[in-house]
Amino acid sequence: MGNVLQILKSKPEQAVHSVPPDTAVFDAIKLMADRNIGALLIMDGAKVVGIVTERDYARKIALEGLSSRETPVRDIMTARVMYVRPDQSIEECMALMTDNRLRHLPVMDSGKVIGLISIGDLVNELVSEQKFTINQLVHYISGDMG
Repeated sequence: MGNVLQILKSKPEQAVHSVPPDTAVFDAIKLMADRNIGALLIMDGAKVVGIVTERDYARKIALEGLSSRETPVRDIMTARVMYVRPDQSIEECMALMTDNRLRHLPVMDSGKVIGLISIGDLVNELVSEQKFTINQLVHYISGDMG
């Protein structure tokens, strides 16, 4: 099976979107909507200090009746950010995401953020690998392996 680096290479947009901790939640959510993404890294310079997701907004702003224009992302972000390395397998990522109920994982290499993967990215890669395997088996069974 594939690894994180293969997933990053196959993504159409490889940019990692981030905001500083003092950014208003409204601006962070607007950026997510504009980029059609579900999470942003919270960066203090080059250091990852948190992650904020649409779920954080729904549970910590909307349900609590807070103002998204006045609340900084530092107040709703998850500060304990789990990450993966580019050489880690899809299975390892799936286990980490499932066990910790995560939908997004930053990819770190030598202390630097090089990407962000989602559960959707992992599922797409698994489906692609399964389709390839099925196609190979069909050709083998039908004798088309020439």
